[in-house]
Amino acid sequence: MTSLPPCRCVALALLPASLAPLVSLAAPAPQTPAVPAFAPLAAAPLASLPPLPPPVGLPLLQAQVSCPALQQRLLATVGGEASVWSISIADPQGRLLADLNGLRPRIPASNQKLVSTAYALDQLGPDYRLNTQLWRLTDGSFRLTGEGDPDLALPQLQRFAKLALGSGGSTGTVPSVVKLQIAEEPRQAWWPQGWHPDDRYTAYGAPITRLAVTSNAIHEAVMNPPSRLQNLMSKTMGQQGTKVQLSLVSARAPMPGDAVLLHQEPSAPMHNLLSLANTESHNFTAEVLLRQAAGSWDLGQAAQRETLWLMEQGLPMQGVRVADGSGLDRANRLTSRFLAALLLRMDQHPYGRDYLASMAVAGQRGTLRNLYIGTPLQGRFFGKTGTISGVRSISGVLMTADGPRYVSAISNGAGSPNDTIGRVLRQAQLTQLCPL
Repeated sequence: MTSLPPCRCVALALLPASLAPLVSLAAPAPQTPAVPAFAPLAAAPLASLPPLPPPVGLPLLQAQVSCPALQQRLLATVGGEASVWSISIADPQGRLLADLNGLRPRIPASNQKLVSTAYALDQLGPDYRLNTQLWRLTDGSFRLTGEGDPDLALPQLQRFAKLALGSGGSTGTVPSVVKLQIAEEPRQAWWPQGWHPDDRYTAYGAPITRLAVTSNAIHEAVMNPPSRLQNLMSKTMGQQGTKVQLSLVSARAPMPGDAVLLHQEPSAPMHNLLSLANTESHNFTAEVLLRQAAGSWDLGQAAQRETLWLMEQGLPMQGVRVADGSGLDRANRLTSRFLAALLLRMDQHPYGRDYLASMAVAGQRGTLRNLYIGTPLQGRFFGKTGTISGVRSISGVLMTADGPRYVSAISNGAGSPNDTIGRVLRQAQLTQLCPL
């Protein structure tokens, strides 16, 4: 689903209730004699309504720093490392409380997932599920299609195999051979081009495919997912004395119009998928959500559509570049001011609570569970971490006595980034520095 521009619903809601009677109380037209059917009729005059009131927009992030006291503390905290940091802090009114290199593009690492999950939640909604489907074609063969369910596993494959074997049919005869088509993306699309070759062998760099048993990872990446799927299906069906003839077809080719859907296995709901991407920083899930939200598994096209959506949100887009959905590609570029503005925008979104609930929690959950334990930040900061070589980023929502603070901190080369970010967050908690 695509969200309406933020102000449209508000503008309609502000339409005075007294306008409706203006139409119904208009004087009725005088009685006129019947006219032949072929006689032209004059268009009825439209009721004249006053213009709509100006739209009331959502708060946008301001461009000027408005809290000198917090700004001074921010600069003192980073000290001589100021050049490698980008940090922005905002409040719900859109005030930019403090900012350091906020418009300098940085490699964001997994903070890129904040973008992908926001886009997916807006476009697909909180109840969306990824589906894996088994189709029967008119020639008696079957086709398995998928949308990248990260939790696809052997039990689902066993159910598909049972249906393909015809268990429970009228004859009860198990076929000796089953022809099964696997609808998959081309091999050259399994990894984003910017992913380092060494990463592709790791579990976190597993290939992005539509039919990905256990997210295409065991202890390391599964390098040929269709081959693994064939082996699993052959073993499952072979237990019933049936041979599988498996072939690959393009997932981008249209499904034959006379195909019959036999069964589908839904994924966990969007809430779980968002949490997997943000709380646990699962690269595969973030990549799938970007593609499904964009309605295209062509990564270049998906990135373009996501960028257009970001522009529609009124965010500061200078220097922003989307290269993938997970942040593993070092060609991604975000700014701390952009991320603070995105967090502010999503907190005003109809699904904002779902977005916030998907994040790690300082000292308690996810990739932040071991950070800031026993400090005032524990249980008060909901955020997303990011780590690749030379990069550390933490962005999220900090709860304070005066309401939330939207904080983004990205370092491309800092010495002790976790400690620095912790000190910045604790300064942002001091609401007396920035009175309302």
